Amino acid sequence: MHIVFENFKVKRVESFMETDPDFGNIEFVHNLRSRSIRVRILSDGLKVSLPAGASEKDALAFINSKRKSILAKQNKLIHKKENHDLELSFDKKITTLTFVVDVKPVERKNIFFALKDGVLTIEFPVRGDLQAETSQKNCWNGINYFLRKEAKRLLPDRTKQLAGKFGFYLADVKIQSSKSRWGSCSRARSINLSMFLMLLPAHLIDYVILHELCHTKEMNHSPKFWAWMDKVTDNKSTNLRIELKKYNMPE
Repeated sequence: MHIVFENFKVKRVESFMETDPDFGNIEFVHNLRSRSIRVRILSDGLKVSLPAGASEKDALAFINSKRKSILAKQNKLIHKKENHDLELSFDKKITTLTFVVDVKPVERKNIFFALKDGVLTIEFPVRGDLQAETSQKNCWNGINYFLRKEAKRLLPDRTKQLAGKFGFYLADVKIQSSKSRWGSCSRARSINLSMFLMLLPAHLIDYVILHELCHTKEMNHSPKFWAWMDKVTDNKSTNLRIELKKYNMPE
């Protein structure tokens, strides 16, 4: 018995990927139906559709010509995503670097906070609405008080420790309540760190600190800067940066 397939064509799709320090993973796919290069923006990367005859080099040139615009749209998309990890509830515990937040319904009229043995207990009025915006804000005001205390206790010493380990010189370390960025470095080599770093895993806290320490050498994001970052992160700076994008600060 012979089976003959006539006029049967297998559609061939060429797909390849590379990693970008700003956008994350960029996936390139050749699409014979495309007439131009199209970029789909995702919170953790880009998907690029290439027409016949277009190369990866052509696509990267197109992306670089619109890098600022694409990055702005991607950041807006990230901030629009719901971040349930930072929403307080009775059946979920939020973990920080040094303590766990545990909200309990209690017969009382006000909100009570107590930090003991690595647990920040929040006693919330049982008849109140924990999911209300005002309730979430009031609870986070209390959490922020302890985050700031713990950040001041630990982060300056950790920054000086990493500076000594890798041979960086810094003038000062300050803890701030910034919600727009995890850290910054001035031309005077003074480093500012957000207290909300305490919401990150330890290895990402170190990544942010090292990022700012590298700015004491290079006050930009040039290839020289990323060479420093690769040196102090064992060539993991790109992956760590992508991982950091998954975390948001409380609003």
